[in-house]
Amino acid sequence: MQAFILPAFLGIGLAASCGLRTFLPLFLLSLAARFHLFGVGLNPAVGWLGSTAALIALGLATAIEVTADKVPLVDHALSAVGTVTRPIAGVLAASAVMSHLDPTTAAIAGLILGAPTALAVHTAQTGTRAVSTVTTAGLANPLVSLTEEALAVLNVIMAMLAPILVPIVLGLAGLTVFVALRGLRSRRAPAPAKQPE
Repeated sequence: MQAFILPAFLGIGLAASCGLRTFLPLFLLSLAARFHLFGVGLNPAVGWLGSTAALIALGLATAIEVTADKVPLVDHALSAVGTVTRPIAGVLAASAVMSHLDPTTAAIAGLILGAPTALAVHTAQTGTRAVSTVTTAGLANPLVSLTEEALAVLNVIMAMLAPILVPIVLGLAGLTVFVALRGLRSRRAPAPAKQPE
C-alpha cells in the first residue's frame, strides 16, 4: 500500500507544480532522475526523462517559459496555452514517478492524478493572475510570476523529500487561495443602495 501511496503523493505534488509552470517541474524531475537525487525513480516507459538530452531540452524550455512569463501580454498567452499543456505535463510527471507500476497502469494513474491536479492549480493561478492584472494594471504580474516559480520549486522539493505532506500543503494552499479570492471579490462588490425613507 505504501509503495503506491507515496509515489501517488509525489505525482500529485509534481502535477500541482505543473499547474504553475509547464516545464519547470519536469526539469527538476529530470534533474533528480539524472543525478539520482531524493531517491526518485522513473517508470521505464518514461526513462528518457532522466537522459542528458531531456535535461538540456527541459532546461531550455524552462528558461524560455520563465522569461516569457515576465513579459506583459505574453504571460496571458502562456496562461491560455497552459490550459492544455499544464495538464499534459501533470500527467507525464505523475506517471513518471510510478516506477513500480507497469507502463499502462502508470499512464492511467498519471491521467487520473495528474491532469485534474494540474488543471485545478492552473485555474486558481489564472484567477490570481486576473486579480493582479485588474488591481495593479499588470504591474505586479512579474512579482506574482516570481512567487509562482518559487512555490513551484519549493513544492517539487517538498514532494520529493516528504511526499506524505503533499495533501496537507495543497489543502492549505487551496484554502488560502479560496479565502483570499473571496475576500477580494467581496471588497470589489458594490455596496447595496440605500432604500429611500
